[in-house]
Amino acid sequence: MASKWDWKSGEGVSQVDDPAEVDAAFERGEWPLGSAVIGLAFNCSLAEASPRIVRAMQLPDRDQRGFAFTAAGAAARLNGELTPELYAALRAEGPGGVAEHPIRDTLTFVPFRKLPPWFKRRWVFVTVRNKLEGWWLRSEDAVADAWRVLRGRRS
Repeated sequence: MASKWDWKSGEGVSQVDDPAEVDAAFERGEWPLGSAVIGLAFNCSLAEASPRIVRAMQLPDRDQRGFAFTAAGAAARLNGELTPELYAALRAEGPGGVAEHPIRDTLTFVPFRKLPPWFKRRWVFVTVRNKLEGWWLRSEDAVADAWRVLRGRRS
């Protein structure tokens, strides 16, 4: 049976819905595996997609590795949770790099009670930082408004 996906050009592989097809592509050393695991994140269960996403996060191609991290973020959005292996892979990569947006997706779409300890600490840090930044920006606006009013009265 011919494959529905063109592994040479990458055409359509982001719609893969067969974990066995992705496993075979890993064995053949195909390059668009990061794109393929995005399809798995959307079309398969978390349990089926997770080991393949983690494996794709270790690909040598930087762009395909980035797609694998995107797949982890999509899995968090769709399932409201991740597997322990995906949490570990995101933590190992850490914020600030290719895992920044998947970590933010996880903090946004996974309930706090389901997060492992590192992600809970990250959630608290991000929440406090965002609140302080909001207060700072509002205080800057208030000072700027007051300064405009004072300058307007002197003229």
